[in-house]
Amino acid sequence: MTRIKKYVVAATVTAAVLAVPAGAYALTPGNASPAPSAAAPSTGAAPSIGAAKSRTASSVRVVAPGERVKAAPDVLLWLTEDGKHWSTPEGEQFRSVTDGNLDLSSPGVSRQSEPVGDRYLHSGVYYGTRDAARVEITTRTGRTVRASMVELAGKPGWGAWYTTTELPSAPAVFGPEGAGIGDAGESTDRPVDFIRSVTLYDTAGRVLATLSSPVG
Repeated sequence: MTRIKKYVVAATVTAAVLAVPAGAYALTPGNASPAPSAAAPSTGAAPSIGAAKSRTASSVRVVAPGERVKAAPDVLLWLTEDGKHWSTPEGEQFRSVTDGNLDLSSPGVSRQSEPVGDRYLHSGVYYGTRDAARVEITTRTGRTVRASMVELAGKPGWGAWYTTTELPSAPAVFGPEGAGIGDAGESTDRPVDFIRSVTLYDTAGRVLATLSSPVG
């Protein structure tokens, strides 16, 4: 397999457009349109390590603070009251929900992506709603993947999602830091993101928030 340089691409949106170094990632609020049929969950996501339970009519699992969930081979994810934690062979990382970077008063979703082994790990925080029921990502190849979701007890209004996809083949790139091949097959110096969008749905199948790639 072609060796591809590893880095993490992170994106966050709220009800207002939030500026990020690579450009603004727009949030498209849901307007009660019906959701597309859900794709099967990624085979890279595994059950929780320890007790967990499913919320009725959604795929959200309730976990205890600090309870480790196996998100992928060699990847653990857990929640505390402060936010989302995860570990890979490269070390531990953290995304806060209390530092003011997320507007918890309105629905939104964030994303971090990184290669781990022979898979591409995607995870993030959904927030600003107690009705979250499904997260789906759409890749540049047109494939839709349903993510797993976890949150703490008591419906705190936020939680975490995670899934994996195949690694992009060279010269396709991982995210806003690179350049590669455009949709028409031409070489380009424009940034290209392998993930086109992340969409958050409620229990009725309505779109609550969409995080779209601003480039490519």
